[in-house]
Amino acid sequence: MTALLFTFLLGVLNFGLHKAVLESRHPLLGRMPWFVHLLGGRGSLVIEFLLLLGAMLLVGTGNPGWVWAYAGYSLLNAVAAWLILTRRV
Repeated sequence: MTALLFTFLLGVLNFGLHKAVLESRHPLLGRMPWFVHLLGGRGSLVIEFLLLLGAMLLVGTGNPGWVWAYAGYSLLNAVAAWLILTRRV
């Protein structure tokens, strides 16, 4: 149960970072594939949701190792968001 809650909280963090990047209007977003721009950026949020759903289903069925995989994804996501939001790239 704790692993599932932790995965959910990481998902909330990922959605917040994703939304902040989309709202930043960084020039790099113009170079992204078509699905990022689908539905005004909501297409990529759907993919983010599917990743969270998959991770939570895997953790919920008794595979707690997926928490670490999703945590690693979240860490990479946070670093990328920091780089974009602080205009370091």
